[in-house]
Amino acid sequence: MPFSGCWLCAISAASPSRRHPVGGASLDRGRLPGAGDGQTGQRSPPDGGQFSPPACSATSAGGSGRVARVCCLSQRVRQTTQLVPGKADMTLASDSIEMPSGQTMPVLGQGTWYLGEHPARRQDELAALRTGLDLGMTMIDTAEMYGDGASEELVGEAIVGRRADVFLVDKVLPSNASRQGTLQACRRSLQRLGVDHIDLYLLHWRGTHPLAETIEAFAELVDAGDIGQWGVSNFDLSDMTDLLGAGGSACATNQILYNLTRRGPEYDLLPWLREQRIPVMAYSPIEQGRLLGHPQVAEAAARHEATPAQVALAWLLRQEMVAAIPRSSKPEHTRENAEARDVQLTEEDVAALDTAFPPPEGPQPLEML
Repeated sequence: MPFSGCWLCAISAASPSRRHPVGGASLDRGRLPGAGDGQTGQRSPPDGGQFSPPACSATSAGGSGRVARVCCLSQRVRQTTQLVPGKADMTLASDSIEMPSGQTMPVLGQGTWYLGEHPARRQDELAALRTGLDLGMTMIDTAEMYGDGASEELVGEAIVGRRADVFLVDKVLPSNASRQGTLQACRRSLQRLGVDHIDLYLLHWRGTHPLAETIEAFAELVDAGDIGQWGVSNFDLSDMTDLLGAGGSACATNQILYNLTRRGPEYDLLPWLREQRIPVMAYSPIEQGRLLGHPQVAEAAARHEATPAQVALAWLLRQEMVAAIPRSSKPEHTRENAEARDVQLTEEDVAALDTAFPPPEGPQPLEML
């Protein structure tokens, strides 16, 4: 049975064993995980079109000279259908998710792992990202690790003239996550992106630098206006409690590997994050395309005249405080991902998917890709 008492007591009694990657091998803190998802390895053109940016203003937080740049997009909270017990149609839980600060982030975004690494594919990838912005997938996730900055450069090119449209997420490598290293890494990322601020800056996974140092650097970057908020990625439950113990109460999100085939976080990590009101950002939501051929996913898709990718995304997006960042290198796949917001899974669909992909019956180490 899942633990139902105090999470902090449960954690202090738990083993501090580390996470395991796919395949069950022991994970060391030098492991290189990623983010995003892809439906195929193939890429093909169409035109990205032209764009007109909407107005957006920065606001200044009074008091200490701190500048808090808040994109107008991140302030939108739309009226949406909430999940109701017994309701037949399980619709998108929300179009945006409130972070602990009270600001919001979009519920559906775009991942960029492996994008920007091949010049011959660049125009296709730019078109895919710009198509996503046109369709409201305004959160773009990248990292200094992806292609040694090539992904950041691609994103920077894709959002030229549209910065006000975008909720920009970036990540610092653990090897750079000392106080000074974090400050320098962020400014290199800003230069590659060609922007003056990052909306949400994450520690990519936990490394050897003390969390308190990284948190101190994040606070300096917020005060300088270089980032709006900060968070973490690939943090298991024990990591999260260590983070809060190190002064990390301002953590805005935890980006983790979570999809129908990776349900381990549901046992303890997701309930704890919801209790703390810290949103989850799910990377590889389509399991890097491997969910597309699963018969139960295909059956649910057929019932809704949808695609398996849309069902996998809809399953995530119906949950409270869960965002998803599927990767696409083709505009047509980006459109397919965007339309997942319209797929309404029924209780019968969810029960069938639970049978095919059973929820965890006990604690499991957090998996990473």
